[in-house]
Amino acid sequence: MTHIDPEALVASLRRLQKSTTATGIVQHLERIVQVVDRIFGYSGAGLMFAEEDRTLRYLFATDERGRSLEHAQAMTGQGPCVAAYAGDTEVTTVDVRSDPRWPELPELLHPEVRAVAGVPIRLGGVPVGTLNVYQDGPHEWEDSDVQALHAYAHVIEQVLVASIEADEKAVLADQLQYALDYRVVIERAIGYLMGKHDLTATQAFTGLRKQARDSRRRVSDLAAELLGEQGPHDVANPDHAV
Repeated sequence: MTHIDPEALVASLRRLQKSTTATGIVQHLERIVQVVDRIFGYSGAGLMFAEEDRTLRYLFATDERGRSLEHAQAMTGQGPCVAAYAGDTEVTTVDVRSDPRWPELPELLHPEVRAVAGVPIRLGGVPVGTLNVYQDGPHEWEDSDVQALHAYAHVIEQVLVASIEADEKAVLADQLQYALDYRVVIERAIGYLMGKHDLTATQAFTGLRKQARDSRRRVSDLAAELLGEQGPHDVANPDHAV
């Protein structure tokens, strides 16, 4: 059972709203996802946005397990987050691995992705993405979980609206597309590390993220450098970072 502290929720939302203009939109959205994960003790959280063809693609996930959830849904076009987007409503599942609504998901998911909850993110009253959380075991979601997710989704909506109202619609689109694109770079870098150093996907992702954090750089920049897309580089063996 998840216990949500109303005071922590309100305080967190206020801090996020005050800092909306203090950081770039991509960094701010990622921060919101991390806050949702940290404050309420979920196993992980993620954010997905729809491209022009209405296909959901993930922007952020807090860990390797969450990445498998977002990636599996993007690959199959089904899942609780896809359903939340398509139906413009919250969708929850006690255990996605045994849920008959999405039979293609289990074989693509990390084994510790079990209970999932997703809510839509709207722009102009139309769903444009989803905010998602998961637990590493079967879990009965409470109304307070769903309401908290809606509250954070509303903050994300405010961030998007503020950007558009500031005549930054084109910039917003470019930044969101950048977020989608750099996830591809990260995926490629993970595959490279797996093959070169005989690592699992989890080890490669964890090592890449730790090295980026230790060097105070973005994971995407380190991944691009590792792949030789930004000129000369000297990347340490990720075995030291795992």
